[in-house]
This record gives sequence, C-alpha cells and structure tokens, in this order.
Amino acid sequence: MDIESIGTWAGEVYKALESSDTRMLGLKEVKKATKLKKDEIMAALGWLGREGKISITTDDKDIITTLI
Repeated sequence: MDIESIGTWAGEVYKALESSDTRMLGLKEVKKATKLKKDEIMAALGWLGREGKISITTDDKDIITTLI
C-alpha cells in the first residue's frame, strides 16, 4: 500500500459518493460501487476525512459516509 494507491482509491470513493443521489453511502454500498477491498476503502476514507471532504457516522450495522 503506497500513497499513490491510497490517493487513487480515495478518488474512486469520492466519485461513488458524488454519483449517489443522497451523496451518502454505507460501507457495503461503497464496496459495491468501487470494487475495492475493505482495507482499501478504509484507507481512502482516512484520506478523504483528513482532507475534510467527508463525514463518517456509524450505526449498529454500518459505517455511513457522507460527502461534505
């Protein structure tokens, strides 16, 4: 896992969130839309979170990511 790969994955997750009607996706929906592995998604979410582009919340069943 290198910085360039994480940036690429972050771009894929960002595009998936942008194309969503609600600009909000659960972890399973992100995985389905991007075809990324869970650890790749988590790294991408960390990248996007650090940039202040997403908000992350959790419920009993899922991690919900919202584009800011």
